[in-house]
Amino acid sequence: MEETHAANDQMAPVRVRNRAGESPFVVLCDHASHHIPMQYGTLGLSAEERISHIAWDPGALPVASGLAASLDATLVESCLSRLVTDCNRPLDAPDLVPEISERTAIPGNMGLGPDERARRIATVHAPYHACIENLIGERLADGRETFLLALHSFTPVYKGTPRPWQIGVIHDRDMRLAKPILDALSAAGGLTVGDNQPYSPADRVYYTLERHGRSRGLPCAMIEIRNDEISDERGQRQWADLLAGILLTVKPKNNGISAFAGSGRGSGEEAGCGK
Repeated sequence: MEETHAANDQMAPVRVRNRAGESPFVVLCDHASHHIPMQYGTLGLSAEERISHIAWDPGALPVASGLAASLDATLVESCLSRLVTDCNRPLDAPDLVPEISERTAIPGNMGLGPDERARRIATVHAPYHACIENLIGERLADGRETFLLALHSFTPVYKGTPRPWQIGVIHDRDMRLAKPILDALSAAGGLTVGDNQPYSPADRVYYTLERHGRSRGLPCAMIEIRNDEISDERGQRQWADLLAGILLTVKPKNNGISAFAGSGRGSGEEAGCGK
């Protein structure tokens, strides 16, 4: 069963799948789509640029969908491109509506006034976070255990620098969810795993989890998969199955933070939008 929330275009800004799922996990996909509503045209970009990694996280949604299905988890996905407004950024972030993504200028985002910025937020950012807010509120009111997992992908080369990690686990000091995932990925063997790589919360990429998870003391973590690993159905299925097998064994405690550790990388280059 799917639930959508209407927007100013045919495509709704947010979709909820399997709202009544039995799993304690809620899977979030902040950058699931490259869809740009008609009123924004092409944002001055070519067709190739509009489907590249600057516009969304390629492969993330199929992995998130497969993972949620295996876990019987609820999935929340943003259905509009982060080039319109990035749902995983605070409202005062300079790259909330990016003028440049990695090395690509976004002409349609240049010099926006406060009214247009507010419209962008109301179209994309506000409904996405209101939906998550309501979902978690309902779960907690019903006494349901709730863990948040954000699923993203990243480009193999960023600003000319190769990224060796096949997968990264992004976390802050609360390691209840991140530590067992990191341990299981390391135990799997043969994987190059990043601990707060290629991003960390210092890169301002942890907003959704800070807002909805950490503010409530809920276990949460962010998974980043290198997008060449999940460029086809086989890779997407393999990663979804691997993560599902790991998460089915993870039992973080909801009450109190049971495991702390320093970030694997406390700071770094600002991520920008183009992952």
